[in-house]
Amino acid sequence: MAAQQSEQPRYEKDMPFRELADTFERIEIITSRTQMTVLLVNLFKKTPPEIIDKVVYLLQGRLWPDWKGLPELGVGEKMLIKAIALATQSTESEVESLYKSLGDLGKAAEKLKAIYEEKLKKGAMSILAFVPVKRELTVSQVYETLSRVALATGEGSRDIKLKLLAGLLSDASPKEAKYIIRFVEGRLRLGIGDATIMDALAIVYGGGAHARPIVERAYNLRADLGHIAKILATQGLNALKGIKPQVGIPIRPMLAERLNNPVEILKKVGGIAFVEYKYDGERAQIHKLGDKIWIYSRRLENITHQYPDVVDYARKYIKANEAIVEGEIVAYDPDTGELRPFQELMHRKRKHDIHIAIKEVPVKVYLFDLLYVDGEDYTLKPLPERRAKLVEIIEQTETFQIAEYIRTNNPDELEKFFLKAIEDGAEGVMIKALHKNAIYQAGTRGWLWIKYKRDYKSEMIDTVDLVVIGAFYGRGRRGGKYGALLMASYNPDKDVFESVCKVGSGFKDEDIDKLPEMLKPYIIEHKHPRVVARMKPDVWVTPALVAEIIGAELTLSPLHTCCLDIIKPGVGISIRFPRFIRWRPDKGPEDATTSQELLEMYKRQLKKLSE
Repeated sequence: MAAQQSEQPRYEKDMPFRELADTFERIEIITSRTQMTVLLVNLFKKTPPEIIDKVVYLLQGRLWPDWKGLPELGVGEKMLIKAIALATQSTESEVESLYKSLGDLGKAAEKLKAIYEEKLKKGAMSILAFVPVKRELTVSQVYETLSRVALATGEGSRDIKLKLLAGLLSDASPKEAKYIIRFVEGRLRLGIGDATIMDALAIVYGGGAHARPIVERAYNLRADLGHIAKILATQGLNALKGIKPQVGIPIRPMLAERLNNPVEILKKVGGIAFVEYKYDGERAQIHKLGDKIWIYSRRLENITHQYPDVVDYARKYIKANEAIVEGEIVAYDPDTGELRPFQELMHRKRKHDIHIAIKEVPVKVYLFDLLYVDGEDYTLKPLPERRAKLVEIIEQTETFQIAEYIRTNNPDELEKFFLKAIEDGAEGVMIKALHKNAIYQAGTRGWLWIKYKRDYKSEMIDTVDLVVIGAFYGRGRRGGKYGALLMASYNPDKDVFESVCKVGSGFKDEDIDKLPEMLKPYIIEHKHPRVVARMKPDVWVTPALVAEIIGAELTLSPLHTCCLDIIKPGVGISIRFPRFIRWRPDKGPEDATTSQELLEMYKRQLKKLSE
């Protein structure tokens, strides 16, 4: 590769933007990643270290990392057309017409700039003396002008953006104009991945491919490739070796492999593991610096503003001055305590008034890892040590707690815990290695973490009629009332009622208010002899009342007895995320949906899923 690298000396302090435009053009026509790396090596060799961060950002098609939460360019197609028209002394209709024929606004800008410059050369303009002298654009000028465009807000910002863009295009060559337009449109799409950029950085500034793991680890700990490139170019490789997590800069998350066989899973992680709930929520990396809190998503987007309640929890219950912890934000029903599916959080994101959203979609946080605390990097420590420290610094509450987990080397115990997780509203479980090499592999997928999710999901299409066999006391607004009911199917062969689900959703306030009166005649002090249930409600009820229920899916459960041991030993059929529809006073308990019907529904829907 070295023989193909350019010998052109490095520019001082800044670099002509044409160098970047030329690189963009060459990258567009090659298909080899090796050739792409060579082009980037040549580019970086010419780049002054002071602006390497800007070059990297522009190669990534952005002005800064998404997690900074800074504005996007905020420029629409109409404004770009106006800017091109102003810069090329064309009409907007001419720009639109050319755009329509070429199908690429960048190419339209390039062609119009070429036509305009040709006219200037031929002296065809009416008053040449008033045409401004064209300056050569530099990388810094382009980057800083585009940054000003993005940061222009408020009254008059539209005119400011237009003026800045038109000025930039006026100074641009035809080729530069094409790539500026594509960048602003978000259509640069050069196919340059972060890995290729890191390869080139390692060769130019790290002395060769041996430096690549050091560059990658630094980037994984501080997810800002421009920033990492600047440190490497100005301070050297040793400076990257000392990189630690920094509060306020997200760490690229560790990822998991997937398996669905408990025996194989335990073999992969060394025979013994933590098995924890894989919650159906939004993965969150929470940073704390004194009273300042940041929350980042799995994609490293700054989502702090979406969760002011989680900010309060973190501020109160993380007992450290500096910390980076990771967990899952999960929606829940405050009246029953039941977890709700991920889709509930989407309702929250769409709400304009976050304070209303907090009330309508309250959340809990389940923490599962510690990455940094009070100056100490925990990513290099094994999981048991990270978990022990996490437990030490977290004051656990109802809404801010450690994820539910067990430690096991038993496949059967793992399977039962998995089914319990499904029953409790989780997606499945995460199995995590405990050996001495079980570090936090930021930004990496590996067999230290394995996800085991249900692979027998079957969508529930029809409603079912189930019998009330028990009741649970409510909480929150339902405090002092019944908040959820234990429901059962009917097994006519055994003449018993077998538990299927606990339902607390779908009830209106008036339904909840009427429950004590409805249940009073049927409350008994012990489980009814015709009831078969493992789950114990706060109050047992004689099978008499029938309700229509719908759910997200039929699934398997170690907690319910409907069709117990028929599909798998030790488990029955349950309804995930059940919801009350209405009472069925026209039906007696023996008219309820039978256990056999639920079994057939489960099998039928499984078959449909596999087709």
